[in-house]
Amino acid sequence: MSIQFTKLQGNGNDFILLDEWDDLLVPDDKKAAFARKYCHRRFGIGADGVMFLTKGVRAPLQMRIFNEDGSEAEMCGNGIRCFAKYALDQRYIVPGKSRVETKAGVLEIDTKVDNGKTLVKVNMGKPLFDRIKIPAQGRGEFINVPMHGYEVSAVNTGVPHAVIFVDSLEDPDLMDAAPEIRFDKVFPKGANVNFVQRDMGGLRVRTYERGVEGETLSCGTGSVAAAAVARHLGIIRDTAVVKTPGGELMISFDKDMAYMEGGAETVYKGEIEFDPAKL
Repeated sequence: MSIQFTKLQGNGNDFILLDEWDDLLVPDDKKAAFARKYCHRRFGIGADGVMFLTKGVRAPLQMRIFNEDGSEAEMCGNGIRCFAKYALDQRYIVPGKSRVETKAGVLEIDTKVDNGKTLVKVNMGKPLFDRIKIPAQGRGEFINVPMHGYEVSAVNTGVPHAVIFVDSLEDPDLMDAAPEIRFDKVFPKGANVNFVQRDMGGLRVRTYERGVEGETLSCGTGSVAAAAVARHLGIIRDTAVVKTPGGELMISFDKDMAYMEGGAETVYKGEIEFDPAKL
């Protein structure tokens, strides 16, 4: 059968979106295999992940997202902005506030169109610093803990992140070092690894993403994680521009709640011949 898809990107983090508002396009037990096949940049459409849009139970919309290795992520910061852009274009939502159900909970989004560009502000919730088991220390904050030659801080911003401040993001060894941290046993579900450099009152970030198992041009939850740790350490105040290789995000905090704001774009729409039996 033929199914339609939409390709979107947020700061260079790109996604395939399948609209299952009216009909199930990919059986649930085939969604992981679908992501592995069609995220491939040589033999598929090519993307960092696949998003499925459906009607929500606890919110008007539900987003499920699968990484290119087939693992299902709890949430994705750049992904949810792309998701909101598509929902706005399809008139499932109107400009202003709405809510999206994810595996990380129900998130509030605020969309607007400025000079033809869609901007989405996401309430990312309260960054959690107390979900990591520290060997010999029980459960508590995991801040600047020596690991694999770096000082690592851990925070959950919808998905688990390791945050590491470095003098320079140009160090060629950063991405080689990331997998040891990503797979360390202190992270029960693994972690995205963010290397962070101070930048004129803001931050610059490079991210190694679990599920992609490599560097991506941007990570929304990683940008929030970097800012949350920086604020926790007194490096930034309540607002900071976070620069990634794919673009900039504005990260802000109101008391303990974190907000991420940035753009999203439709790249193209297409159609594929899909046979679930061949996955």
